[in-house]
Amino acid sequence: MAKHRKVRIFEQLKDSLESALAFERGEKTNLRVTHMPDIPKKISPREVRAIRRSLKVSQSRFAVLLNVSTKAVQSWEQGERRPRSAALKLLYIAKKNPRVLLVA
Repeated sequence: MAKHRKVRIFEQLKDSLESALAFERGEKTNLRVTHMPDIPKKISPREVRAIRRSLKVSQSRFAVLLNVSTKAVQSWEQGERRPRSAALKLLYIAKKNPRVLLVA
């Protein structure tokens, strides 16, 4: 038979909300705050090609750097498909600093 524990949900919720309000007012709190980066925006076929060309690599070599298939790179550059997930994030990073793909 399961033991019943007294749960103080209301008090805990109230404390949490008071801490959140204090944080929003700029008061010092003991909250842990995590800032998440923005979700990468869609990238055009022209931008994918420009990133690859800035690295002076072929489509197949670029695919190796991104850990995707050569067909994926070809499809992105031709506008048949769009990069998603991790590949999109890598392209977003490479757009700002293309050389980062070469040192990783």
